Amino acid sequence: HIAEQLVKFPDGFNPNKKIIRQLNTKLKAFNADTGIDWGMSEALAFGSLLMEGTPVRLSGQDSERGTFSHRHSVLYDNETRERYVPLLDLKQGQAQFCVHNSLLSEAAVLGFDYGYSLDYPQMLSIWEAQFGDFVNGAQVIIDQFLTCSESKWGRLSGLVMLLPHGYEGQGPEHSSARLERFLQGCAENNIQVCNLTTPAQYFHVLRRQMKREFKKPLVIMAPKSLLRHKDCVSSVADFTNNTFWSILDDADESVVKQTTKRIVLCSGKVYYDLCGYRVANQLKDSAIIRIEQFYPLNTELLEQIITNYPKAKDIVWCQEEPKNMGGWTFMAPRLMELIKRLPRYAGRAEAASPAVGSLALHKREQSALVANALNP
Repeated sequence: HIAEQLVKFPDGFNPNKKIIRQLNTKLKAFNADTGIDWGMSEALAFGSLLMEGTPVRLSGQDSERGTFSHRHSVLYDNETRERYVPLLDLKQGQAQFCVHNSLLSEAAVLGFDYGYSLDYPQMLSIWEAQFGDFVNGAQVIIDQFLTCSESKWGRLSGLVMLLPHGYEGQGPEHSSARLERFLQGCAENNIQVCNLTTPAQYFHVLRRQMKREFKKPLVIMAPKSLLRHKDCVSSVADFTNNTFWSILDDADESVVKQTTKRIVLCSGKVYYDLCGYRVANQLKDSAIIRIEQFYPLNTELLEQIITNYPKAKDIVWCQEEPKNMGGWTFMAPRLMELIKRLPRYAGRAEAASPAVGSLALHKREQSALVANALNP
């Protein structure tokens, strides 16, 4: 019902034809079960919550359309500029859906949205950065309120932060949401930090945020190129018959757990680069395990998964970020406790800048770190 309502419009409404083609393509993929993408999964999460009586609020610098033209939560008539929001037209008596394009002041907007989450905990409240890099403009709100208000004042927030993150050669101001800073602030089960790899995982983590009996802020390293990656899709069954997994074991049927020699642990977009390299080079001796939720880290599940590979002597942490950034400094000591030695690092060298400004150099670095992880 939600999927169909997203492409229905009032009589006489004239939306942009290119957008309608995009939405119809998503509906066809849903009906044929050929792969639900990230934007569609988000709409399904929002829509299902709204129909169940949970209101949803989303604000950010380009949230109505989505910075990467992936959302289109608000449509405008080409002739009259009349505004239409499909998620407000799901059924009688549904909950309220609010989406706002905010001003370009991260500290002000995140502070407001944080306050909104305190005052109206029954609502799924989301702040979205245009690029994750810009979150440092709101660092004072994060440090003074988001990570520690429960500890300092007993004030609970369920605010969600969407921070587009991923190395696609767009330079130092459009690559990193500074995952390492959030991980450094993790303690006493204060926040949740995720870097997801599938649309279904995103769907379930958004719904989980409102279905739990407690409130914790949720930080998501949101995707950019994965929004349209042909392999980054989920089936209908992933939504209806599944749940959120904090760690995902290798699902490749060609990987034999009893004979696998190498385990590569990673998170986020680099997973698809690793899979592509493994297929292209016909590697059969390496398993790729995804850390979907860094904190709280499910160490029991991680230990159980690693134990299933008894002959894997080469344990690798692979990341796109420089060595002094990303998840390495957080994961290395925790992996040491599990495997009793330091895992091998595959990623960029330490750097002062989060990313290079040259696309050619970015591609060389990316190719090298992926090859080093799977074929040292």
